Amino acid sequence: MALFKESIAKALRLELKEKDFSLEQATEFLEKPPKAEMGDYSLPCFRLAKAFQQSPAQIANQLQVKLASKKISGIEKIEAIGGYLNFFVEKKALAETVLNTVLKEKQKYGQNYSGKKQTVMIEYSAPNSNKPLHIGHLRNQSIGMALVRTFEANGYKVVKANLVNDRGIHICKSMLAYQKWGKEETPKSSGLKGDHLVGKYYVLFAQKAKENPRLEEEVLKMLKKWEADDKAVRALWKKMDAWAQQGFSETYKLFGSEFDKVYKESELYDKAGPIVQKALEKGIFEKEEDGSVIARLKNHGLSDKIALRKDGTSIYLTQDLVLTPTKFKDFKLDKAFWIVASEQDLYFRQLFKIFELLGEPWAKNCVHVNYGLVNLPSGRLKSREGITVDADDLIEEMKQLALKEIKKRHAKISEKEAEKRALLIALAAIKFFLVKTEFQKNLLFNPKESLSFEGETGPYVLYSYARAKSILRKAKGTKEKIRFDTLKSAPEKKLLALLQSFPTVVEKIPINFSLHSLAQFLLELAAGFNSFYHELPVLNAEPETRTARLALVEATAWVLHNGLEMLDIQSIEQM
Repeated sequence: MALFKESIAKALRLELKEKDFSLEQATEFLEKPPKAEMGDYSLPCFRLAKAFQQSPAQIANQLQVKLASKKISGIEKIEAIGGYLNFFVEKKALAETVLNTVLKEKQKYGQNYSGKKQTVMIEYSAPNSNKPLHIGHLRNQSIGMALVRTFEANGYKVVKANLVNDRGIHICKSMLAYQKWGKEETPKSSGLKGDHLVGKYYVLFAQKAKENPRLEEEVLKMLKKWEADDKAVRALWKKMDAWAQQGFSETYKLFGSEFDKVYKESELYDKAGPIVQKALEKGIFEKEEDGSVIARLKNHGLSDKIALRKDGTSIYLTQDLVLTPTKFKDFKLDKAFWIVASEQDLYFRQLFKIFELLGEPWAKNCVHVNYGLVNLPSGRLKSREGITVDADDLIEEMKQLALKEIKKRHAKISEKEAEKRALLIALAAIKFFLVKTEFQKNLLFNPKESLSFEGETGPYVLYSYARAKSILRKAKGTKEKIRFDTLKSAPEKKLLALLQSFPTVVEKIPINFSLHSLAQFLLELAAGFNSFYHELPVLNAEPETRTARLALVEATAWVLHNGLEMLDIQSIEQM
């Protein structure tokens, strides 16, 4: 479809050249109309009003008259409506171009090279090693891996990074509780995954601290000992940290999260001295009488930020002052993205402003991709109170729900195959639910709703793909030549229009992080395919029509597959 857009843009360029519009601008002006009856491409003429000194409607009418007398390859009609100039692609040309392109490119259809020669880092997950991963981390990881896949599809070189927050006051809370009440319990003796065992003591600390507030003073002393490299405290930390990290690794493997580089706060927190000193000399930081160091940001529209506590211990900002320039230097990054909840909006604005004030040229290439919270029908999640949904438990619950549905549909399926399908369906349900909505919105997660084989769910898209593959298996190939002009019904035209728009949907994601647009596209494509399948015969159609419809089914299957893969969801051929 780039060919049609290019042909239209070139014709427009000839008419706009006197107004100094370039071919790139003419191409950029063209949009996809919201409704099929409005055409395949549209030129909103209000974008030309200033240059022409005319109303958008006058411009549209003039251009329509001029272009109607010229033959634009593949365009059968040009229509001016209000301030819009709409272009209709000839249906046979549309079918031939779209199907030939998809069936030639297959798994590469939708990819482009817009990000070629650019290296970006996408940092996601960022767990605290005092508790297991929870449903909020799953949203983070779903967004992170889907952005990785879609950026790669746009030609970017992507570095997948993770920062493990493995030190600090919150880590010491688990350690102190274990020291006091752990009784040498281990993952093996307790039957718990390592991260779950560590999390158990984080919750216990919060409970005990309500009864005994002096525990907060003890935990601060433990943190100071940790930073002073106290042998006993460090030994306890290493033991519990190893449990947590092993637990994380198991969950990452299960969920499909991958990393090229894992940073640890414990390796960074004490290396910020030169940067802090530079900021003090420039007057960006100030030292208070109590010894704390403050970033003065009020004159820049932000609240001040503590950079070092009065006792000299570090906070998140301290390690980020070290890590951020390290990222850009080590990987020669063009941009760095942080996938972190919207609760940290202010923090990242403060961090990026500090680097800007320090004169770092890459400060403008730091991007916080924020997202809303994930809540349950019962209310907001609170890790320290144990009111949360652990990632492992949720995945297992979803798997069991999917397994029950599979066995209901396939009584003779083997246990091994049923387990395999159930896990893939469960992961598809979770990931799709967590990216189908705009990032900034909070979500109310409903496990049963997200697993439905109908409605706006991942399993619904999977089921549509499996149905397409089933048709193709039954067809067993054909030798008939494709008659593209047989694809003229409304359901067929809608499918073709959707297939041709897929590359455009993908290309926009690195610009506006619109993963939800890709998810909604897949839902629309799945719905369009199911309407087509229910309304029109495929296997029992006349030979020439059958061949063309099978090509349409195969192309649809490829686009469903590619779109799911970009959302980090594995497609399956049998549900």
